[in-house]
Amino acid sequence: MTQGGVISDTFAPYGIEKILLTASGGPFLNRSPDELHKVTPDDACKHPNWEMGRKISVDSATMMNKGLELIEACWLFNTPADQIDVVIHPQSVIHSMVSYNDGSVLAQLGSPDMRTPIAYGLAWPNRIQSGVKALDLFEIAELRFQKPDPGQFPCLALAKWAADQRGHLPIVLNAANEVAVDAFLHEQIAYPSIAKVVESTMKTLQSAGGGDDIASILEIDAQARQVARTFI
Repeated sequence: MTQGGVISDTFAPYGIEKILLTASGGPFLNRSPDELHKVTPDDACKHPNWEMGRKISVDSATMMNKGLELIEACWLFNTPADQIDVVIHPQSVIHSMVSYNDGSVLAQLGSPDMRTPIAYGLAWPNRIQSGVKALDLFEIAELRFQKPDPGQFPCLALAKWAADQRGHLPIVLNAANEVAVDAFLHEQIAYPSIAKVVESTMKTLQSAGGGDDIASILEIDAQARQVARTFI
């Protein structure tokens, strides 16, 4: 695997340039950063397209969920973070895309319903009925895309930092986020403080090292949670 914008060894034989991960943008897509200081846990859990639990709903609002997916993709496909882009797609119809060096992009489309990927995972390599209504392109009519605003979604930038560093930092990111989101849901901190707690914890522990085995992973996770709680 290579860094610095060079196509990874994993991608090169297939002519792949990038993986594109799509994100809805969550319930606060059209709100300014200043407005986010006033949002409540109930506001954050009102996702426009998906019905999810409260923790993952907040992660969707901050786009930390997409940051974690980016980290997962780096490991699953053995590729650097700069070969993976996150694209906001409010309709949640395109779920992922692959960009090729011939200029083409292949996309996977479907209704925003988790029964489809669950059915695919259970039946692979076959396809089975999932109970999901077939996608009607005429009903959708249009698909929109935009770049994530770093000022509005700082958690995504933090996840990219963790993905670039690898090692123990993704463990710190995840642990601090879980503590911060729980604090927000219990109204102990404001919504923008989620990213601040995560960033402060990552900076505090960025030189900690470790994470090479289960014991050290659990130790780093516990340490990150404790540091995050001190910032809260």
